[in-house]
Amino acid sequence: VQEVVMPADGVLAPEAVTDRPAGTFRCWLQPRGEGDDVTGTWFDVVDGERLLHEMIKRGVSDIPVGCRGGGCGVCRVRILDGDYRTKRMSRKHVTEADEAEGFVLACRVIPTSDIVIELAPDS
Repeated sequence: VQEVVMPADGVLAPEAVTDRPAGTFRCWLQPRGEGDDVTGTWFDVVDGERLLHEMIKRGVSDIPVGCRGGGCGVCRVRILDGDYRTKRMSRKHVTEADEAEGFVLACRVIPTSDIVIELAPDS
């Protein structure tokens, strides 16, 4: 997790965080339902790794951890921006309609670019 000095107005644009390691993507964990210019947490995700695995490794505890295999639905998030691929997820917890709106399970998501996420409303 990268620590960033917040500006006096309390708003930090994602572009303000720099110096990421090679072979990583940035993940901006945005507070739920706050819009565009909000404070949040940046962390790096190693290319090819699952989002939840990297969050645990980096000490980001905003998302609950359950089975880590896509069956329990505890780590449900919404991807607001960026590219990613998913592994198989339980349709009980993420329907096709949910997935079309960006809802996924963090344990089954592999970012393929920088991404912006928020906790799902039922997290």
